[in-house]
Amino acid sequence: MATSDLDRDFQKAVESINKHTEPFPADVLLRLYAYYKRATNDEDRPSGSKPLINAFKTNALFQTQHLSIDQAKELYIETVNHYFIYRK
Repeated sequence: MATSDLDRDFQKAVESINKHTEPFPADVLLRLYAYYKRATNDEDRPSGSKPLINAFKTNALFQTQHLSIDQAKELYIETVNHYFIYRK
């Protein structure tokens, strides 16, 4: 996929997640969180007030550290598409 197509599809996927109002399963949220952080090259550590949630986020980030930015975008898009297709 060309970079411009990938960026466009990634932005569409992010928008669809941001517009969604129902709760997501925790495993999906963690994957989306980690892929998004990697895809946007955001290296900030989790800073929430709940240590257990921060630990899960940190673990999710650790598991995606080997991904390139483009790979993370592709996996984010795949996760979003899979969620919306199979939740119906």
